[in-house]
Amino acid sequence: MPETPEGLLARLTAAGIAAETRHHPAVFTVAESQDLRGTLPGGHTKNLFLRPAKGDGPFLLATLEESRQISINALARLAGSGKVTMGSAEELLAILGLTPGSVTPFGLVNAPPARIRFVMDAGLMRHPRIWVHPLVNTASTGLAPQDLLEFLAGLGHETRLLELDGA
Repeated sequence: MPETPEGLLARLTAAGIAAETRHHPAVFTVAESQDLRGTLPGGHTKNLFLRPAKGDGPFLLATLEESRQISINALARLAGSGKVTMGSAEELLAILGLTPGSVTPFGLVNAPPARIRFVMDAGLMRHPRIWVHPLVNTASTGLAPQDLLEFLAGLGHETRLLELDGA
């Protein structure tokens, strides 16, 4: 059974991570979420769930600054992966326990580390707080980016920070 948002937030609290969650109407795109900017100060993210084009190797989950523009194959090369395509809704649910529109690094609570590679835009580290979905797209959780990385490391997921400013 996939983790619930409530279970995830309890895990953050148990880990001593200061996180704030705000509920809002469902958002499915960066454009829809931009209406929340005045109430959610900090860095805002977009997330890509990618599958290996040839079916070999781990899936790729990338968390980027919301305004970042990069082709998925350029991103995959920087991440040390081969060619990729967008993962399907069925794969997203099976691997991360998420539905489209709710992609988040917190989905890694549901994935074995060998199944997925996680990369994050190094530019997000400059923000004191970043916002990601707590497994659903009807809320956003703000936390320090370093706290996110430490939480994921505690689950066995390494994060590769990607310098994308010149990409």
